[in-house]
Amino acid sequence: MKTKVLKVDEDNIDREIIKQASEIIKNGGLVSFPTETVYGLGANGLDSDATSKIFEAKGRPQDNPLILHISSEDELKELVREISDDARKCMDAFWPGPLTIIFNRSEIVPDSVTAGLDTVAIRMPSNKIALEIIRESKKPIAAPSANTSGKPSPTAAEHVYKDLDGKLELIVDGGRTGIGLESTVIDLTEDVPTILRPGGVTYEDLSKVLGRVEIDKSIINFTENIVPKSPGQKYKHYAPNSEMYIFKGEFKSVVDRINEIAIEKTQNGKKVGIMCTDESLDKYKAGLIYSMGSREDEDSIAHNLFHILREMDRENVDIILSESVDFSEMGLAIMNRMIKAAGGKIEQL
Repeated sequence: MKTKVLKVDEDNIDREIIKQASEIIKNGGLVSFPTETVYGLGANGLDSDATSKIFEAKGRPQDNPLILHISSEDELKELVREISDDARKCMDAFWPGPLTIIFNRSEIVPDSVTAGLDTVAIRMPSNKIALEIIRESKKPIAAPSANTSGKPSPTAAEHVYKDLDGKLELIVDGGRTGIGLESTVIDLTEDVPTILRPGGVTYEDLSKVLGRVEIDKSIINFTENIVPKSPGQKYKHYAPNSEMYIFKGEFKSVVDRINEIAIEKTQNGKKVGIMCTDESLDKYKAGLIYSMGSREDEDSIAHNLFHILREMDRENVDIILSESVDFSEMGLAIMNRMIKAAGGKIEQL
């Protein structure tokens, strides 16, 4: 299969490309398209044969459910058994946007999407290209991140092409994604709303709307063997090709420790990559140094995180040494991705 790449400007959308993408979806094929979070790998979410192609292309475990993407609340009604008051509050506050809501599913949703669960994850993206493809397809689109399973999520079309060339018909190139991390996932089917994956809508945001909100303990506790409530979260995610280590503690101690290791590894012939912040960019003395963004603007760190991990792979570094951020607001989502990428290797100083 030859994979086409077609550029689309979100502010001046080419309708012919949207029609091409939607025809592929309608005919059971795969299309990658940008959302405000990361690039998705999309198929007709009501077609089991089509969604099976997603798992095959990504090498994704079959028990890892898919998220359905819709373009209007009217499309939600046939996919779920009921829409609770809490769901209404979340939809009013955060849709379209980076929030995935877990509902009790209707019979129309195939088992291939839900991995046999009685629930289904649904979101309405805010990216105009994504919305137009969904509208034109007239189907909910199942779309996980468009990467090889376990690797850093794609925030640009070239990331998708590198991972999946020849495995899908079309990549719609809408440029770099905005947020850069996947959507927040919240389960509203239990007594207490529970965040199963942190993302662009924060715990603090959700608490303001819903009141009491819990966080799945596996998100913030990496020292104990806690089984995550979300099936997909038990798998390896976001991992670069090289070993990655994270350092947490007082600012100067972190910089000194990273410098110590970087100098030692460099002297031993290793290629070292350092992930730091704007505030420490000039303090490192060895290695390939990338700033993720400013500590005063964690959205910038989220935006750049996966892109930098991809750059580290492109540069073939032997080891990655990274600063940490605080476990609050957007920092919770950033640290969740970073620690998963590092396989839990975090050193407290």
